[in-house]
Amino acid sequence: MDLPLAHLDRPFDYLVPAELDDQAVPGVRVKVRFAGQLVDGWLLERVGESDHPRLAYLDKVVSPVPVLAPEVARLARAVADRYAGSLADVLRLAVPPRHARVEKELTAPAGDVPGTAGADPVPEPAAPAPGDPRGWRDYPAGPAFLRALTDGRAPRAVWSALPGEDWAARYADAVAATVAGGRGAVVVVADARDLDRLDAALAGLLGPGRHVCLSAALGPARRYRAFLAARRSDVPVVIGTRAAMFAPVDRLGLVAIWDDGDDLHAEPRAPYPHAREVLLTRARLGEAAALVGGYARTAEAQLLVETRWAREVVADRATVRARVPAIAPTGDDPHLARDPGAAFARLPSLAWTTARDALRADLPVLVQVPRRGYLPSVACADCRAPARCPHCAGPLALPSAGGVPACRWCGRGTAAYACPECGGRRLRASVTGARRTAEELGRAFPGVPVRTSGREEVLSAVPGGAGLVIATPGAEPVADGGYGAVLLLDSWALLTRADLRAGEEALRRWLAAATLARPGAADGRVVVVADGALAPVQALLRWDAAWFAARELAERRELGFPPAVRMASVTGPADAVADLLAGTRLPDGAEVLGPVPADEGRERMLVRVPRARAAALAEALHAAAGQRSARKAADPVRLQVDPLTLF
Repeated sequence: MDLPLAHLDRPFDYLVPAELDDQAVPGVRVKVRFAGQLVDGWLLERVGESDHPRLAYLDKVVSPVPVLAPEVARLARAVADRYAGSLADVLRLAVPPRHARVEKELTAPAGDVPGTAGADPVPEPAAPAPGDPRGWRDYPAGPAFLRALTDGRAPRAVWSALPGEDWAARYADAVAATVAGGRGAVVVVADARDLDRLDAALAGLLGPGRHVCLSAALGPARRYRAFLAARRSDVPVVIGTRAAMFAPVDRLGLVAIWDDGDDLHAEPRAPYPHAREVLLTRARLGEAAALVGGYARTAEAQLLVETRWAREVVADRATVRARVPAIAPTGDDPHLARDPGAAFARLPSLAWTTARDALRADLPVLVQVPRRGYLPSVACADCRAPARCPHCAGPLALPSAGGVPACRWCGRGTAAYACPECGGRRLRASVTGARRTAEELGRAFPGVPVRTSGREEVLSAVPGGAGLVIATPGAEPVADGGYGAVLLLDSWALLTRADLRAGEEALRRWLAAATLARPGAADGRVVVVADGALAPVQALLRWDAAWFAARELAERRELGFPPAVRMASVTGPADAVADLLAGTRLPDGAEVLGPVPADEGRERMLVRVPRARAAALAEALHAAAGQRSARKAADPVRLQVDPLTLF
């Protein structure tokens, strides 16, 4: 039943009345009486008898369309168990809300649907040719991976893409090989830009009508229509954002995810599953192939390689050197000797001259800035104390050069700001945003076109002539022919975050921008404003994400952090957190860490166990949550297993 209460997370038996016998098939939506109320539910299974002597009757079959596939139901149960959640919560993520008009269109005879009367039948698309292995020849294990897919086997790969690689074309090759072997595929990407790119690549290789896109951004009708096309096996391939991770695909042969380190892959709704883990669970349950790819590599992907669950697919070092742009830091000793101010300057001389030379060669320049806006953080110009809102103590920001300081929390303007520490009224920049950077560089290079790409407007592509592109991470457009220079500014904003994944995330963002530069042989240059001795910077200079991932995983294993261990967070009011943990029968070897302050006056406790006891931890937390929901405990507690943010 669609009741997200932990103590009701189990199947219930009902009798099927004779008049609903034909419609009541596994996978349909139903309504049943429970505790005197009519509630929604799913028909999971039909059996001949029950262990319960007295049963109520099924009240209604909402729709005769069996939208919940048996494979997806098994997957949803496994995901709920892994994340200490309820099946009802997972099924809300797995199956989109019903759209009655779309169901009627797809189940009505052709003449009854507007625009279909007298239409010629759509011809069955021809089967695609196997994926072209030529694009994978730069990776010694790549062609063998495609052959295994075509042969119907289940290879598992962690792929490190080369700089400048057309990743969408390589994924399309893998999907085509799977379809040629008579099986289907599910591919998940982080955002709409990546989805559009993969959509175009698949349409060109598979032809029309062979795949559908699933994304929450499609709207209710289009999303449900695409979902039903997959459920009815009209198409063998589903691609999409994390909404597609549960997509029903007949004879699933491949699950794939691109850029699994992007935090958009983490579902913000309970039980907070990560798309990578859902897809890997599908591969295990369905004996399907798996592909985890990106320019960077997460510690989780590295663990797959080190445990031999997957094989890495990488290029040799000679190929990497031929494809990589020339990359230089500004904070190493030789550059500091020539430019002592480089340790403190936002745009050291090396970065400035690199941009100037590229513009003189009529090539575009990309500047990556971690923060959007104009001045997203300001301070008193006299005593340097952070400027805060007098109403809620939130940080003040300047929206433009002549704008009024406004609070980033409550939105109130503070025109007559006075520093509470020294009484000063002048403000200075603490953090510089993308729009202020565009303004400064526009003055530094007069006459050069300046474009910005960020939250307000994300550009997909820019022309190849001289020009400046100021972009926030993830919004970098592709330049025709590649960028002549890529500048990675304000590295401290990424590297100094109080986050377990700060270094990993910084490298991921840098590699995503640097891959848009031309190769070094074609005068492509990348400058990172950072100390060259730092491990993420070293990985960028060598273009060796695998080395950094192995180093990161080793450190986390030594310190006892995910993914080397399984960790769960328990967040809520202090009394509620203590109550849940007091009723939890934690497995042997469990460590309870905390409490630490959380948002909105709550606190967080962390529970850590070895990976071998991960299932026992999730089961114990779910049982404790069930005890609290059964006695109707007032204060809610949020359970998250392996949350992205620990601190």
